Amino acid sequence: MKKVEAIIKPFKLDEVKEALSEIGVQGMTVTEVKGFGRTGGKKEVYRGSAYVVDFVPKVKLEIIVKDDLVLQVIETISIAAKTGRIGDGKIFITPIDEVIRIRTGERGEDAI
Repeated sequence: MKKVEAIIKPFKLDEVKEALSEIGVQGMTVTEVKGFGRTGGKKEVYRGSAYVVDFVPKVKLEIIVKDDLVLQVIETISIAAKTGRIGDGKIFITPIDEVIRIRTGERGEDAI
């Protein structure tokens, strides 16, 4: 099993969620986050004064999937979240040793 974490632009969330649902992803955790990458934020003008917004609003998706679905999830997120502009986001993959469904006590892939 793997954990796929994706940091994407907030307005792309619905599109990504629908695309993942179409390939069989049944659940995910979504968190509103803020951050910056190479660009270091962006410049804004408010009442004639320029200032730098250090942290840009993003959405973080966390999805636990079986190993055989990982590449399809990555490809689906990459296509659905892409705008072609700076700040489209990143995808991180980490191994998951164990999953336990609290309600039933199921373990491993059965608990996903």
